[in-house]
Amino acid sequence: MKEPMKNISKSEVLTLKNEVNYQDGQVVSKTLAQNDAVSVTLFAFDKDEEISTHESGGDAFVTCLDGVGRLTIDGIPHELHEGESIVMPAGHPHAVYGQERFKMLLVVVF
Repeated sequence: MKEPMKNISKSEVLTLKNEVNYQDGQVVSKTLAQNDAVSVTLFAFDKDEEISTHESGGDAFVTCLDGVGRLTIDGIPHELHEGESIVMPAGHPHAVYGQERFKMLLVVVF
């Protein structure tokens, strides 16, 4: 049987921002769950790194875990700080940029 969640300890208290590490000049991702209903991924963006404009088939719920990120949805920029969240709606163009070093939790619900 395939595990519903992977790459993360279970039955213990975790600090999510410590579960993915920054790498110079890169966007690092760590998939925690992936199926037809939901995708859960941790990201670490180095300063000035980005994921260019794209669309998703599901609503994408983002929570900033560390640093400052800029999420652009339908051409409108939104600055996200630690502890803040935003939903990028399905089918709407969006992009993510590391304004500073920036870690986020991404949950996409299909």
